[in-house]
Amino acid sequence: MKHIIFAVCLLLIAIAPAKAQLTVDITSGKLEALPIAVSNFHADAPDRVKLATEIPAIIAKNLESSGLFSPLNKNSFIQTPESIKQDDPRFGEWRAINAQALVSGNVTRADDGRTRVEFRLWDVFSQQQLTGMAYMTTDQNWRRIAHIISDDIYKRITGEDGYFDTRIVYISESGAPNQRIKRLAIMDQDGKNHRYLTPAGQLVLTPRFSPTAQEITYMSYKSGAPRVYLYNIDTGRQEVLGNFPGMTFAPRFSPNGNSIIMSKSTNGNSDIFEMDLRSRKTKQLTNNSGIDTSPSYAPDGRQIVFESDRGGSQQLYTMDSNGGNTKRITFSKGRYANPVWSPRGDLIAFTKMLGGQFYIGVVRPDGSGERLITKAYHVEGPSWSPNGRVLTYFKERSTNGGRSRSAKLYAIDLTGYNERQLPTPQDGSDPAWSPINP
Repeated sequence: MKHIIFAVCLLLIAIAPAKAQLTVDITSGKLEALPIAVSNFHADAPDRVKLATEIPAIIAKNLESSGLFSPLNKNSFIQTPESIKQDDPRFGEWRAINAQALVSGNVTRADDGRTRVEFRLWDVFSQQQLTGMAYMTTDQNWRRIAHIISDDIYKRITGEDGYFDTRIVYISESGAPNQRIKRLAIMDQDGKNHRYLTPAGQLVLTPRFSPTAQEITYMSYKSGAPRVYLYNIDTGRQEVLGNFPGMTFAPRFSPNGNSIIMSKSTNGNSDIFEMDLRSRKTKQLTNNSGIDTSPSYAPDGRQIVFESDRGGSQQLYTMDSNGGNTKRITFSKGRYANPVWSPRGDLIAFTKMLGGQFYIGVVRPDGSGERLITKAYHVEGPSWSPNGRVLTYFKERSTNGGRSRSAKLYAIDLTGYNERQLPTPQDGSDPAWSPINP
């Protein structure tokens, strides 16, 4: 199925925003959520009232999900959207309900039939406009406009890029434990616009986005043997990367999208290989008797992190992108797996197995500062949001006395205090976060 991206026109609002100082420092520990009022938008016609209500509702939900914002109950609002449009905010009324920031907006029909969505972000205490933008969109694309506005607000207040205008690809699971049906599925980061990309008869694993967000690499048993595939989201076209001997698994794109790095196993031993997607030539990067797997590039493409048991236990290693200068970076108790480099370059996320528990943790690339963020009976498969502030992963538990199992997707910020389950129609595993939508 082709994924349609509608054109969005970005316009500056005539009133230039003042330089107010309302900010949230997201680099500190546990944060106090910022009280924010997200008012319904003003609609210029009855057929725009629904959008004028639903767009701010999605904005409020996005901001709340980050754990950094606390949207106030709309029943406490005194000023109406119509009054805000005519007179600007009456800041005293918003201060009375403890709002520190206010979002207002307008939804109007343009002459060409499209919809113009305008929003403004206000600092209630300084009584200044922080930012304001207008977007032109089709009616079918209004949800994406809500996500883009959410990113605008997040960036203006935190100073960091947002992550709401993104998608998550994952493995949808159903069926008995010994007969699991696994399909490739994709959805917006809030669980909406869900669709399946592969049929139920094809076993698929470990999907990963390209840097352009238009292609996915994954492993499939479509032909009966495990092979690495490319899937084009726009066209639905699938192609096998190569008919390698042995097993190929754990594929990931390079930061520039020109290469795929993966593990290839022959006679029980796995090493890491890189494939140039233009020439389809492969280059072996590791060569030892240990099991080397789950490689992930640093965002600048100069280094690779991977897991290996070459030292006697499952640990994390880094190496240069040409395979040289290999260094072990974890030495604590337990086994480490599924490393993935943050898009910011400052941290590596991993799965850790210790004392009968699974953990999701992060560590600096030099091995220092290890921190465990969440744990469960079985938690695995971390993937970073494009701003490097949130992780998604899956948790699995046995049910019905071990006769069945349940796997669900979750997200958590780096503080470890804001964990939430992501809605999926069925069970889900192996999530991967996209870059910001093009």
